[in-house]
Amino acid sequence: MVEIDKDELRKKYPNLWNEINGQNSTLKDLIIEGMQTDKFRGYTPHAIDYLRRCERNEEAERTISYLLKKSEISLEYAKKLRKQLKEKGIRSFGPKKEDDYYLREAGIE
Repeated sequence: MVEIDKDELRKKYPNLWNEINGQNSTLKDLIIEGMQTDKFRGYTPHAIDYLRRCERNEEAERTISYLLKKSEISLEYAKKLRKQLKEKGIRSFGPKKEDDYYLREAGIE
């Protein structure tokens, strides 16, 4: 979902703004409400989010190594993740996040 400020909407899309503010107040309410309920606005995925996209332990290991290399996780946290992965497996981090997970969770798709 794309969120846009009311003033920005009015300036960039004057015809749409006029239509929204016309006789169809239900349409206006739905659009304005939708703009304010973006569930994942500003959300940054964490290591667990990436691991939940992995199919196999090997993919998860590569993901941990990548996040460590990019300094997105600490060495201590990487060790903790690897230990959990080795002892409990990939699904111990949670169910697999399929494609379009965030869109479905936000009610967009």
